[in-house]
Amino acid sequence: MGLIRPGRQLARLTLDTLADLPDDVRSCLFWELDPVRRERALRAGEAKSEKEAWLSGVLLDWGSCGRVAYVDDRAVGFIVFAPAPYLPGAEAMPTAPISEDAVLLSTAFVLPEYAGGGIGRMLMQSVVRDLVKRGGIRAVEAFGDTRAPKRGGVEHTCCVLPADYLLAVGFKTQRPHPRFPRMRLEVKSAVTWRGEVEAALEKLLGAVRPGRAPQPAAGNRGAHREKLD
Repeated sequence: MGLIRPGRQLARLTLDTLADLPDDVRSCLFWELDPVRRERALRAGEAKSEKEAWLSGVLLDWGSCGRVAYVDDRAVGFIVFAPAPYLPGAEAMPTAPISEDAVLLSTAFVLPEYAGGGIGRMLMQSVVRDLVKRGGIRAVEAFGDTRAPKRGGVEHTCCVLPADYLLAVGFKTQRPHPRFPRMRLEVKSAVTWRGEVEAALEKLLGAVRPGRAPQPAAGNRGAHREKLD
């Protein structure tokens, strides 16, 4: 692994790193709540607090469920994944449910000005590494949108990932649908990306190493950016 490049990091998704993301991301509950609870939270103006409560619950019950990419201390992208029971919004998708041996990749985002630089692929590989370490998970599945705009990378235009992005990072169609196909990436096959992705990681985000994320002290805005494999 190469030396860490200053200012370029991947961090676990925590309450602190969530706060670095755009407001519309922090208040989006498309996947995290069923439609009835989601509408109730939106009407009550509690979307952000519900998102934080959801993240806290998943971190306590299941563990790490996302990554945030930083360039020069700016959050430029993120990815979220979890077992299907933690993402009840997926039940409304026409190609649901996901397979029992898979976790759900709900969404990902890269700022448009950073699209096309490989950050989306780096985030996806960080998910695969996490699942390999956990063991017992055979695949990642996601719902793609065949009509979502995509210009060289993942863009935050809707709550469902572009199908083209999923295909680009190795997913294959599991259950076809004209608009929202369910797609699947076998964890075992994704491990073969390692050499390619590590080289790109050194070039783009810097080589980073794992560790468990302690709860940062209040006011310590830099401590939460834990370096990852």
